[in-house]
Amino acid sequence: MTGNMISVETSGASGQMGAYMATPDGEGAPGLVIIQEVFGVNDFIRATVEAYAAKSFVTAAPDIFWRLEPGVQLNPNKEEEFNRGIELMGQFDQPTGIDDIQATITTLRNHPACNGKVGVLGFCLGGRLAYMAALGTDADVAVSYYGVGIETMLDQAGNIKIPTLLHIAEDDGFVPPEAQAAIKDGLTADNFDVHIYPGVDHGFARFTGMHYDEAAANLANERSLALLNSAL
Repeated sequence: MTGNMISVETSGASGQMGAYMATPDGEGAPGLVIIQEVFGVNDFIRATVEAYAAKSFVTAAPDIFWRLEPGVQLNPNKEEEFNRGIELMGQFDQPTGIDDIQATITTLRNHPACNGKVGVLGFCLGGRLAYMAALGTDADVAVSYYGVGIETMLDQAGNIKIPTLLHIAEDDGFVPPEAQAAIKDGLTADNFDVHIYPGVDHGFARFTGMHYDEAAANLANERSLALLNSAL
């Protein structure tokens, strides 16, 4: 199921943001915002959009780096492009990114094929932003894959009321054991579900990446789909 680029109207006078979107056949489908890693709306993110559209979600991935450099598509397996992604992350304004994610949520809610409910699902930087979106947007459900720095925002967890699922890689150098323990201990309310996947590294669900682990990715994806279907 192929997608296409659409234009999302953002808040304020900042203009139009691109988003890669794919829609299922028919109407009454839930919406899902896919939030990129630091590598832009690349082949992995576009394939993820198409996969969820094939599972009957109105799906879109906003180009959240558009204010810095529109149309970023980086290959994390190439050192120069990996480093460029890290550089862009350092320049990226996360609160403004949350505004852009909200604009994408609103666009999907208003789409004629959508039933009005919209979730967010993100990887790496996008996993962090999915947690922030659970706090700062009107999303109905949030899914985070190996989100970075979530342990620094646990004091706000009580403000999250929507179902929120976190997938954590046990061997993630960006989320060390003490951070994993803090997340596990800090997110114990009924609306949180935290899973730590043993023996896998950051990026284990990116099928184009060197740390891809098919078994862990399939299990995480099954859990994600089950929650999205129940919540949306």
